[in-house]
Amino acid sequence: MAVAVLLVTLVGVGALRLAVAGPAAPENGPAPDAGVVEAAAARSAERPEGCVTADRRIQLYAVELPRDPATNQIRLGYGLTPQTASYPGPTIEMIEGECLAITLHNQVPAATLQALRTDPNHPLGVSLHAHGIKYTQLSDGTVHGNSYVAPGESRTYIWYAKPRNPSAGAQGTAGYWWYHDHVVGGPHGTQGLGAGLFGGLVVRRQGDPRPDRTYVAVFGDRQTINLRKSADADTCDEQNPVPGPTCFVAKIGERVEFIVVGIGNDMHTFHVHGHSWADSRTGIVEGTNRALVDAVPVIDNKTLGPGDSFGLQIIAGDSVGPGHWMVHCHMQFHSDLGMSTMLHVLDENGQMPPNHTSHANHG
Repeated sequence: MAVAVLLVTLVGVGALRLAVAGPAAPENGPAPDAGVVEAAAARSAERPEGCVTADRRIQLYAVELPRDPATNQIRLGYGLTPQTASYPGPTIEMIEGECLAITLHNQVPAATLQALRTDPNHPLGVSLHAHGIKYTQLSDGTVHGNSYVAPGESRTYIWYAKPRNPSAGAQGTAGYWWYHDHVVGGPHGTQGLGAGLFGGLVVRRQGDPRPDRTYVAVFGDRQTINLRKSADADTCDEQNPVPGPTCFVAKIGERVEFIVVGIGNDMHTFHVHGHSWADSRTGIVEGTNRALVDAVPVIDNKTLGPGDSFGLQIIAGDSVGPGHWMVHCHMQFHSDLGMSTMLHVLDENGQMPPNHTSHANHG
């Protein structure tokens, strides 16, 4: 069974080099060519302070997907290849101190983008805007920063996971974040978000516990989880469950990570049956300092507003065993209208527990 996290491809340190500064004039020699200096300055402007060399490069594609079968709404997605695009898009992992170059290829037809825009004068394009990490305005993914991608074109964004530096008061960028479009439809990318252009981003610190599986749960308008509701939010096949945006599945004892994101205009709460976590950066409290451990609340329900994100790690079936454990919004009318799915915890043999009934019939 494949791990749900879509890991980006490592190409090696130094694969993409970004200029640190413009070329210096040789002693008693001629000044450098103005064009060379200008190009070096432009490259320097592409990267945030601290990002000397991009450690990795990935390719990301924005494509049009089949329309929503329930609403006939346009659906778009990001993918590491055009064929694997989805909503949410691939989960991107970084380590503090890492600099990442992402080349976004816009393969969404211009006619589709035109149908989504709310202002006829708004430019057509898609973009990549990230939360939590560092970037310059050239990687902000906005129209006013001219950092979007027109149909059929490509653009490279530079992200930097700044490390923690207590002496300088810098808290670092480790955390559970997300990325999304900020251009489709209008200057805030509202139509792009509503169509599916979003994904999870996690920045880890060295030594952070690594999960066996990572799932992204995006709570949004129309009482949806990952833009789906009721039976469409849980399509796990009982004989061959395939992990993905509509199938949260794990074997008992596995470490399961959730990246939880709020989009749209509504408030929600994220609740998992049978499991709890520490209300900390990772959902875990480590160490033997009892005062510190006792100070961190243990929760199983957390409020989520638009733009919010948090993450957690749990041990599947810890003390409760295999089963079909509900994951839902605890605003009652939201769950009643289908804002609910399942975490399916398989037994020791990887078998689906019996008596699986539709989560749509439960509150």
